[in-house]
Amino acid sequence: MKALRALLWKELFHILRDRRTLAVLLLLPVVQVVIFGYAIRTDVRDIRLAIVDPAPDPVTLRLRAALTAGKLFRTVAVLETSEGLEELFRTEAAQAAIIFEPGFAKQLGRGVPAALMLITDSSEPNTGASIQGFALRIIQSAQREMQIDPAVQIVPRVRVRFNPTAESKNLFVPGLMAFVLTIISTLMTAITLTREKETGTMETLLVSPLRPWQIIIGKVTPYLLIGFAGVLGVLVEARLIFDVPLRGSVLLLLAEGMLFILVSLALGVLISSRTSSQRVAMTGALLGTMLPTMILSGFIFPVESMPRPMQIVSNIVPAKWFVIIARGIMLKGVGLEHLWQETLVLIAMALILLVASTRSFHERLE
Repeated sequence: MKALRALLWKELFHILRDRRTLAVLLLLPVVQVVIFGYAIRTDVRDIRLAIVDPAPDPVTLRLRAALTAGKLFRTVAVLETSEGLEELFRTEAAQAAIIFEPGFAKQLGRGVPAALMLITDSSEPNTGASIQGFALRIIQSAQREMQIDPAVQIVPRVRVRFNPTAESKNLFVPGLMAFVLTIISTLMTAITLTREKETGTMETLLVSPLRPWQIIIGKVTPYLLIGFAGVLGVLVEARLIFDVPLRGSVLLLLAEGMLFILVSLALGVLISSRTSSQRVAMTGALLGTMLPTMILSGFIFPVESMPRPMQIVSNIVPAKWFVIIARGIMLKGVGLEHLWQETLVLIAMALILLVASTRSFHERLE
């Protein structure tokens, strides 16, 4: 019993002495509760709606007003033809579209059913199904309020884009690529470099003629290659096992994957240079990368459903931008002309993290 008590006191003293470890252990539950409490929401709101109304009339205007009366739908474009819808859906400027046929009110006035088309983006199946249900209920309610003869109904035709079978694997597999690369790149890099500091092998670098950036290149290049192999493995599994479509450029997706790996590796080096033990490095990597990747990247929970402050915080999560890129290339077949903003964000993050990790590593060596 004495030996056990001595071991317990020793471990407690070690934790209390390591202020960084203590701070991380105390803050981790608080941060987790806040992130999970605000981010884990499946509510659908602020739906971006495009409207195609070739000849506006009192009925179509009434239906448009009914759709945007609450907080569910927000009109982002009103078009005369459906030619511009493809661009709006591919760039995610619109999540849904309503297309009215010409002479909508005249059709109803003559006692003939009037048709409209409801198009939804189903790259996120649950969100697409919710949008479809909300729109149909609002249209039916507006028809009753306008006292239209039930025998002369508004006939909505439904069309689903990008994921017509509404399979969840098409949503999760592209996001899994970001999660796997985060584990390989950030977590393993942070733990490995910190372990070398603990075992003393890092001290040999102090007397070497290598510069800090050269040391970083030598340390992270193997993980860069492993991460690239991971991207290839995920793509092969996505096509052969899960049958996830790959409608865009494979080369572009591989290049974007390498860019995301570079961001993750730089973040792993930065974490390792600021921590003194593997335990702190692992906790920091889990808190700083894996948890935000799971919750704030849109991998599982739609970012649009989160409160506005959490949406702002999600912008600093690299995985969010890579998930948008991966889904855009795989499900929508978009190219760099539509993804250049997300690509520039990842490039900026890579440069900032590389500079910060190099300086921090240099300070640690000194």
